[in-house]
Amino acid sequence: MRSVSPNFNLHLQGDVTTLATCWKITRTDGVIKTYTDCDKDIVYASRTYLSIVGFTPSSVESKDDFSVDNLDVQGVLQTGYITAPDLMAGIYDYAEVEIFLVNYMDITQDRMWLKRGKLGEVRLQKDTFVAELRGISEALQQHQGQLCSPSCRAILGDLRCAVNLTSFSFNATINVVTSGLVFTCNALTQAAGYFTGGEVQWLTGANAGLKREIKEFSNKQIVLALPMPYALQVGDTLKAVAGCDKIFSTCKTKFNNVNNFRGEPHVPGTDAIMKTSGTM
Repeated sequence: MRSVSPNFNLHLQGDVTTLATCWKITRTDGVIKTYTDCDKDIVYASRTYLSIVGFTPSSVESKDDFSVDNLDVQGVLQTGYITAPDLMAGIYDYAEVEIFLVNYMDITQDRMWLKRGKLGEVRLQKDTFVAELRGISEALQQHQGQLCSPSCRAILGDLRCAVNLTSFSFNATINVVTSGLVFTCNALTQAAGYFTGGEVQWLTGANAGLKREIKEFSNKQIVLALPMPYALQVGDTLKAVAGCDKIFSTCKTKFNNVNNFRGEPHVPGTDAIMKTSGTM
């Protein structure tokens, strides 16, 4: 049962209802966006919910067995509201979302909650986007603790790894732009593969403040894993951080950090176990 005020409940039982769905999106950078599917803006709890066309939620599915709630929201990309570059830039990744109903003819009746959770996967389809909303029970599905693995479980530069990234980060300027994925920086003279698996942190240009994983690096050229949402320009500056393939030998020779290696490289794998069982 959903808790609603007596007046709201009375309105729901009427022959005609004037309901509007409202979305409150709180991004990880603290920016709050509020929208409604009503044909006019709605002011609720001192916030203006902007009228935006093409917002269509799927049916809301909630279960009592702690399985993950299901809800997809499909919307039309619109300048000034939600745009494809913003979604590609990850601005809305893991944003907290609150969805509720109000009677737009009488806001004093309070609201009826539909769903709370965080945005998951966002897919772009021509001029629309489809966003997956994961309910709060999704956290109960996450693995707790660590599993044994031959590769390192730490992230380069985090507290477990403890590598000082200053010695493995290099500022550079774009000299040649091939595409949104590929560009050349003459200042990056490191050996091929040095930055593979690392990341680019943009310092200036349209993508300033954004990061992207490096797929390949060779002969001063960087190939990104995903294209940047905004156009790259000659003269844009960046910080390139070395990559780590999480292998024991790399930790030893490239980073001299074997004391903090968070893996079990000498534990026998499945092949060794199968060979042993086959000789019995």
